Amino acid sequence: MSSNTVRSPVKSSSKSPAYLMFGLVASGILLLVCLMFSILLGAAEIDSGTVWQAIFQFNGSTEHLIIRTVRLPRAILAVVVGAALAVAGTITQGITRNPLAAPDILGINVGAALAMVLAILIWGSGGNYIGFAFAGAAIAAVVVYWLGSMGRSGLTPLKLIIAGSALTYLLDSFIYAILILSQRTLDDIRFWLGGSLAGRDVETLLAVLPYISIGLVGALALAPQLTLLSLGEDVAQGLGLRTGWVKLSSAFVVVVLAGSSVALAGPIGFVGLVVPHVVRFGVGVDYRWILPYAMVAGGIILSIADIAARIIVRPQELPVGIMTVLIGAPFFIFLARSRKR
Repeated sequence: MSSNTVRSPVKSSSKSPAYLMFGLVASGILLLVCLMFSILLGAAEIDSGTVWQAIFQFNGSTEHLIIRTVRLPRAILAVVVGAALAVAGTITQGITRNPLAAPDILGINVGAALAMVLAILIWGSGGNYIGFAFAGAAIAAVVVYWLGSMGRSGLTPLKLIIAGSALTYLLDSFIYAILILSQRTLDDIRFWLGGSLAGRDVETLLAVLPYISIGLVGALALAPQLTLLSLGEDVAQGLGLRTGWVKLSSAFVVVVLAGSSVALAGPIGFVGLVVPHVVRFGVGVDYRWILPYAMVAGGIILSIADIAARIIVRPQELPVGIMTVLIGAPFFIFLARSRKR
């Protein structure tokens, strides 16, 4: 029986579809509000009227250039990267059935970051190294899966987290060793390595946007299969789901989204860990709703974190990765303690 012909026995949620649709629209409106505040706030004081004119009646002035070339691309970048990280984390937790899993926890993000650092070390910072980010993310994912599968018990959630943490520390040490030995590489990427949305123009965003779009569309296409997989692998196979194919396709989507995000904004942590739990709490277990909500919620959280990173020490700014750690680390500790109990 083909998985495409199987109707999921899982109810979409205890909440009605109309209620969930209303919540999704309301979340989209909140995302637009965050987008506008991201454009409005920054080191320079620019009033809302000037922002409106810069978007719709551009005249080439300094303030309009700031809005068009700096703040608007950055605001859109926060939404896109936040959505990609949140969806990658949601799928990672779904296919591993591990609530502590996320691309940054399992070493996938740092694998992509190491590949980017190596490319910059060899060829300089002027190139487009998105392919290296994909390769690094894919290799890290395979290594973590292999390490987590070793031993008589096979792959377990605990072993997966331990393997991911160990690989993260190992690859981080390689990155810092490279930065110590190469001052030029350190100067090129020190802010990016902390997770930053600064300095990215429209051309950079457009170069990576097709890959993120493919990843997000692929994730939505896998939503029914992921819902079935959440019932358990034996049950899903009994319903006609080709679980191996679903896991492989999901892993491909995670690698594309994580690699694209790292190439754009560096290794930003905890978005992929926190957002899925927040979304599941309000939505339920149906990935046809979880994934769209995760896209919107990821954009909201990263936009808020980026706004905070810009205004806390204004006129200077912090890497947005620092802000997501401040939000996500306490949540991770709480989640780990709750899981242990």
